[in-house]
Amino acid sequence: MKPVLPVKNLVRINWVLIIVFSMAVLLFLTFMLEETELHKLLYGVMTAVALGLISFANVAIMKLLSRRLVVHTSTFKQYRFVCTYVASLVIYLVLAPVFDFISPQQYRYSYAVYLLIFVLAGIVVNTVVIVVHDFVILQSIRLHSDLELSRLKTVHTEAANLLLKQQIHPHFLFNALNTVKALYHTNQDMGDSYIVHLANFLRASIHHHTAKTALVAEELGILESYLEMQRIRFGEALKCAIDIPAEIRQRYYLPAFSLQPLLENAIKHNELTCMAPLSVQVYCSNGRIVVCNNLKRRTIALPSAHYGLANLAERSRILSGDEIVVDEKEYSFSVSIKLLSDEYRDH
Repeated sequence: MKPVLPVKNLVRINWVLIIVFSMAVLLFLTFMLEETELHKLLYGVMTAVALGLISFANVAIMKLLSRRLVVHTSTFKQYRFVCTYVASLVIYLVLAPVFDFISPQQYRYSYAVYLLIFVLAGIVVNTVVIVVHDFVILQSIRLHSDLELSRLKTVHTEAANLLLKQQIHPHFLFNALNTVKALYHTNQDMGDSYIVHLANFLRASIHHHTAKTALVAEELGILESYLEMQRIRFGEALKCAIDIPAEIRQRYYLPAFSLQPLLENAIKHNELTCMAPLSVQVYCSNGRIVVCNNLKRRTIALPSAHYGLANLAERSRILSGDEIVVDEKEYSFSVSIKLLSDEYRDH
C-alpha cells in the first residue's frame, strides 16, 4: 500500500508547535530580558509568524512532492530537505527587516551578524519542524501498515473459514446420495421421504452458505432435518434427545454447520442396531452446547478423511479463539462447543 501523507495531522502538529514555541519565547523574554511589554509581544508574534510560515511551507512542499514521489523514500527526503531548508532561509531573510525594526536600539547588530543569526535560526527551526513532521509521518505509516495487516489477516481468516466449510458439503452429499440409491432399491416411499428432508437440509445449507456463525435455533433446525433423514435410514436404531432452552436458541450463536457434523460423526463411527441403539443427547451446560453419545465402536472402522472434528475445531478457533472440548470415556463420547455471544454474529 502506498503511504499517504497525513496532511491533517501535520497541520494539527503545526499549530501545536506555533503555540508552544511562541509561549516559550514569551516566557524567555519575560524572565531574561528587560524590554517593554510591547517589544515582548511583538517578538512573540513574529516568532509565531516565522514558525507558522516555515511549518506550513514544509507541509506544502511535501504535498507537492508526494504527487510525484513516494512518501518516505530517499528521493523524497532529499528533495524535501533541499526545498524546506531553502524555504526556511528565505522566510527568515524576508522577515529580518521586521525583526530589526521591532528590536530595541541596544540589540541591533551589523548586517553580517543579522544574516548569520537568521541563517542559523532558519536551520534550527526547520530541523525541529522536520523532526516533528517525521515523527507524525512515521506514526501514520505505522498505523496504515497495522490496518493493512489487520485487513489481510481478516481476509485470510475468512478465506480459511470458507475453505473449511466447503469441505463439509461434498463429504455429506456423497453419503446422502449413496443412501438415496440404497433406499430406492428397498423402499421407494422411504426414498421419497428422504429426498424431501434432504431438500430441506440443502435449502438451509445454501441459505447460510456464506455465514460464519448461526443462531443456535438455526443450527438445531439443520440438525433436526439431518436427524429425520437418518431416522428413515436407521429407524429405532437411532435415538436423539435435544434439550436446549428457548432463550439459548434465540440468543446465542455457534459456528455455522457445527452440530450436524457431530451427529454424522457419531453415526459413522458407532454400531447402530435396534437391540443396541445409538443414543445421542444434545444439551446446554456451563455456557457450552454438548453433543454426547454412547460409545460402541464399529468392529470394522470406516475410512475417514478426518474432516469432522478437525474441521470444527479449526473453525471454532478461527472465530472465537476457543477450542472445542472432546471427552472420550469407556462408554461415552462427547464434544462441547462454546456458545458465542451477539458480538460474533455475522453482519
